[in-house]
Amino acid sequence: MKRQKAIALLLLAGALWSLGGLLIKSIPWHPLAISGMRGGIAALVIFTYSRKNKLIITKDKIVAACFYTLVVTFFVMANKLTTAGNAILLQYTAPVYVALFGYMVLGEKSKLIDWATIAIMLSGLALFFLDELSSEGFVGNILAILSGMCFAGLTLLLRKQKNDSPSDSILLGNVFTLLIGLPTIITDTKFGFEPLLLILLLGVFQLGLPYIFYTTAIKHVTALDAIIFPVIEPILNPILVFLILGETLGPWSFFGGTLVLGSVVLRAIMKK
Repeated sequence: MKRQKAIALLLLAGALWSLGGLLIKSIPWHPLAISGMRGGIAALVIFTYSRKNKLIITKDKIVAACFYTLVVTFFVMANKLTTAGNAILLQYTAPVYVALFGYMVLGEKSKLIDWATIAIMLSGLALFFLDELSSEGFVGNILAILSGMCFAGLTLLLRKQKNDSPSDSILLGNVFTLLIGLPTIITDTKFGFEPLLLILLLGVFQLGLPYIFYTTAIKHVTALDAIIFPVIEPILNPILVFLILGETLGPWSFFGGTLVLGSVVLRAIMKK
């Protein structure tokens, strides 16, 4: 697979992930029930996709699966406990950790253009979500930071499996997520047509399919590529809210979004 095709898959994954904020906030369930049900559905999607391949469990896959479980669980909880802006911005500190530990784990060095891209990207995200950023929701903010750290760990370990089947880690992680959420799903969840439809959309299109694209692409790009290109996610998320719910985007949002996308495009051109 050419690098350009892998980047296209990463962009597509980020676009589908962007459905998360709107859909998660629209489901009136406990965060563990949402992450658990979403994970169970995503596990079925990934299993269906990879059923011809033999599942071989290794230490790296189990650790990656644990990181994945923490990423999705912490992020759903953060979305319920803090603003969407805080949750996204704090989770997308992940490229910093990948740049710091990429050489130690994978032998992939980060160059000056990489650090410049991260700095501009984070600045752009801060401007983009300027109106939503808040010191409130302390627990949610901490969970979002932890989600970002785990996202970095997950990316590094998936890239480490470039000659194996990284989708196995995501399959296991979704099973773990379902098991964690199962008690809440059984005892404290009121089912209805609308939340079931939304959770189905989350499991299939917001989690299952994009992680198939992500684990396919990560075999052919660096770990830092794999965590920078999907940054389209936090930009599209509020745009979808604007288009569907009519929430206004201010001038800082447009400037910040331009900075983020511009830095990613410039880096892609310079690293050809």
